[in-house]
Amino acid sequence: MNSFSYERALAPDKAIRSGSARGAKFLAGGTNLVDLMKYGVESPTTLVDINHLELAQVTKSADGGVAIGALVRNSDLADHTLIKSQYPLLSQALLSGASPQLRNMATTGGNLLQRTRCYYFNDVNFPACNKRVPGSGCAAIKGYNRIHAILGQSDKGSTSGESCIATHPSDMCVAMAALDAKVEVEGPKGRRIIPFAEFHKLPGTTPWVETALRADELIVGVTLPPPKFAKNAYYLKARDRNSYAFALISVAAGLEMDGDHVRSAGLALGGVALKPWRKAEAEKVLVGKPARAETFSQAADILLQGAIGYEHNAFKIQLAKRGVVRALILASQGTTEGVQA
Repeated sequence: MNSFSYERALAPDKAIRSGSARGAKFLAGGTNLVDLMKYGVESPTTLVDINHLELAQVTKSADGGVAIGALVRNSDLADHTLIKSQYPLLSQALLSGASPQLRNMATTGGNLLQRTRCYYFNDVNFPACNKRVPGSGCAAIKGYNRIHAILGQSDKGSTSGESCIATHPSDMCVAMAALDAKVEVEGPKGRRIIPFAEFHKLPGTTPWVETALRADELIVGVTLPPPKFAKNAYYLKARDRNSYAFALISVAAGLEMDGDHVRSAGLALGGVALKPWRKAEAEKVLVGKPARAETFSQAADILLQGAIGYEHNAFKIQLAKRGVVRALILASQGTTEGVQA
């Protein structure tokens, strides 16, 4: 058993001071961190409980967008009137994740920091995992890699200290990527804003570095720009079972329509890389074009350019292409409630 201390923070500055200590971790919903502690993957020296900070509000911004506090629970966010009516893509994505019990506990900030569900990362009996033990290799490359990455991975062989083919597990983050969200963080030097596309990191040569968050910083919220896709949005998630399963692939598709033509688009893939996968070129090719399967197929081809599959997950390339086309078709037909699995 690993011993650790527990502190309850009542103000952000106190939380940041306590969280800056070596080996300290912030505790919010605990739906991922506590599991990792049980597995022996995480061994924090101090848990800094931030649940009593005043960061659980959803408010309309002066520019017409929305500010979401880091401690807003996933279920509250999905059911919030403003989110359901103006950002249905985000509500759909949240409701497709986990179970009602987990969504009641999980927070916006914690969801941003979810760790990969790679079997070889979560099981300390496997010694080779560069994300858990830097320099040890990547067992997934030659292992059972059904849920692993087809885009943006780092593959220099299973024994290389730079290899990693893990994926990011969040549904919420895929929708936030398509919506051009921004992450607000606070540290000893003040607050800063991180564009969503820059928040999560691909493995590159340092698979153990997962986000742009510094060790002494606390996520305080997420902002969304004024809504564009309220009338034409769809979150599609393909998974092995219809509940409480992570995505094999997911698609967040938002369209701004001008008659039957696309005025603008937000498009992101989940379950395929270590961050929500988005390409500006795939959205630009849709602009000014009629909302047809042929047009959407062009966007899918661009979004999946460079995809590489492995023994057990090569099917994800075609699955993702078809998922993009289907999600865009359904989005063009108008926003509906629910998630297509």
